[in-house]
Amino acid sequence: MVKSVDKLPGIGVFGGTFDPVHIGHLRSALEVCHQLDLDHVRLMPCHVPPHRTQPQLKAAERRLLLELAVKTTDELIVDDRELQREGPSYSVDTLLSLREEYPDNPIYLILGTDAFRQIETWSRWTEILTLAHIVVIQRAGEVLTLSDSLQAWFSEHQAQSEDNQLAFGKIWPLAVTALAISATDIRAQRAAGQSVKYLIPEAVLTVIEQLGFYPAKS
Repeated sequence: MVKSVDKLPGIGVFGGTFDPVHIGHLRSALEVCHQLDLDHVRLMPCHVPPHRTQPQLKAAERRLLLELAVKTTDELIVDDRELQREGPSYSVDTLLSLREEYPDNPIYLILGTDAFRQIETWSRWTEILTLAHIVVIQRAGEVLTLSDSLQAWFSEHQAQSEDNQLAFGKIWPLAVTALAISATDIRAQRAAGQSVKYLIPEAVLTVIEQLGFYPAKS
């Protein structure tokens, strides 16, 4: 049975490699925070991504850039617990850890549509809704096409407005501002010697340039 809570603050969880963090990450996290009236969203850089290539920057470097990015935004905080664990950064382990700290608060795992489409390949993925809600963020006008099995699971657990007091167990599709920015493109532009100004926070760009991260290839 899904547990109900009495107006405890909701907590968002937004994971990724953040290699580097960019405006798209930050704006999506902030919009989810506001739309669901969360207390805050935790940006969690992963240590070893199970489904992606290894990050170009070291863990400490990615964490530094994240901390700079959210320094003036109270609703967004950096949580580095995945960087402290050895081995692959499985979301279910992160959520178990959070549940130990926040046994009754609503927790919302924030995923992009591409990540959600792959969720059936994740470690112990069926346990996720026993620990948290899932938020699927979609760009305005984007159609969420799913496999038959995932569509059935989505439909079974799709949230209704009155479910905002539940601690876990629902899937919330939310529309966010369409910002076609990707860390992959930013790294490629840096490698080509092109400017990435206005794609990432100014403080982050300053440190990237000062420390020579993502250098241009000769």
